[in-house]
Amino acid sequence: MSARSGASRGSTWDCSVGVMAYNEEANIADALASILDQQFTGQRRIAELIVVASGCEDKTAAIVADIAGRDSRVRLLEQEQRQGKASAINLFIDAAQSPLLVLVSADLVVKEGALDALLSHFDDPEVGMVGGHPTPVNGETTFLGHAVHLQWRLHDRISVKSPKLGEIIALRSVVPSIPLDTAVDELSLQAIVSQLGYRLVYEPRAVVYNRGPATVGDFLRQRRRIYAGHLRIRKQQGYSAPTMSPWVIARALRGSGSFATLRAALWTTGTVLLEAVARALGSYDVVRGRQAHMWKISASTKKHVSADATAEHPHNVAVFHIVDFHRQRLEVGAHASRQLTRRIADHVRQDFGPAAVVSVIQQSGTVIATLPGNRADADLAASEVVRRFESTPEGLTDSQAAVPPTLAYAIVAFPSTGQPPADVMPVPRHQSDPATTAAS
Repeated sequence: MSARSGASRGSTWDCSVGVMAYNEEANIADALASILDQQFTGQRRIAELIVVASGCEDKTAAIVADIAGRDSRVRLLEQEQRQGKASAINLFIDAAQSPLLVLVSADLVVKEGALDALLSHFDDPEVGMVGGHPTPVNGETTFLGHAVHLQWRLHDRISVKSPKLGEIIALRSVVPSIPLDTAVDELSLQAIVSQLGYRLVYEPRAVVYNRGPATVGDFLRQRRRIYAGHLRIRKQQGYSAPTMSPWVIARALRGSGSFATLRAALWTTGTVLLEAVARALGSYDVVRGRQAHMWKISASTKKHVSADATAEHPHNVAVFHIVDFHRQRLEVGAHASRQLTRRIADHVRQDFGPAAVVSVIQQSGTVIATLPGNRADADLAASEVVRRFESTPEGLTDSQAAVPPTLAYAIVAFPSTGQPPADVMPVPRHQSDPATTAAS
């Protein structure tokens, strides 16, 4: 690793972005464009973007080489043989020249402002690593779509309290390398950075779009590999991810709205059972000494991401509802309940901005807002409304309710045809944090 020193507070923050790619011709151009087009506040910039193409058998390297010919920040490093993602990361770490490193998966699309949000934390010298907010583009009207969204919804809820960082991360250049046999590279980096005494930060504004598995086989294969990797890191590096604890996951599930309807309850139960099977298989792999650092690619995760990530829906409808509103009204009275509903509407107007049209249904404790933009942005903004509402004392006049009010929400997106898209359905959320990630 070349010698580098961290920048001081207020100085220019250069970052080196690393993208590890294996047969990513479907997504690599969009992934790189979403990174190179990032805008920054203050003195931050992308000094270089290094793509490590590992034994690619498709057009990935050719696509990157073409982009490098047009943008001097882009460099292509090729490994003739695929040696595992950890090997590619070590190659990037050794080649990078900036005090901050950013690792982005090649099958992601990075939302505008994500890198700026990540890098903003490094003005604090105690921060060593920051992770973003993965958001799947899979539709939620199928069981696997529900499972993928539940996975990342729980990951988000857990990471807000105990950072579990992945898919996109930024870290100080203090790690010389990671074990070559790791199957969960971000967690290996997280373990080292944490053990060096730095603080970990989860940044929910740093959104990246990904595509989760669309078949049961791919889902099990991915979750099995990840759990086995977690077990090995716990043994080899003495570090355990917060998502390893069934109790942590159970607490995140309890407030996630994942049992709001009969179908959601059945699908959530099925997802939990699949995860249990995957963990059992991952444990078996560790006992048998089976290596997974060069895993079989899940084909269903490699479909084009950008079109779904950037699809703009002219109208999103966000519906917020006070859980057990009628009981609250009986306890505190109609006047206090109306005040509470109005305060929720104020939260919505403040977080959604002037583009939102907000209306209130006083008799049911419901606030409805319509706003432009894509569904993922609306979902993120709605989760922030819920987080702020439940983290801010909402005095119910002098008569306090026996149980503090809880807010749930659902999002419905409508395309320009005026008809709901086939892959979008209202998803009830009942949460106290900006929700999303099943334990990866």
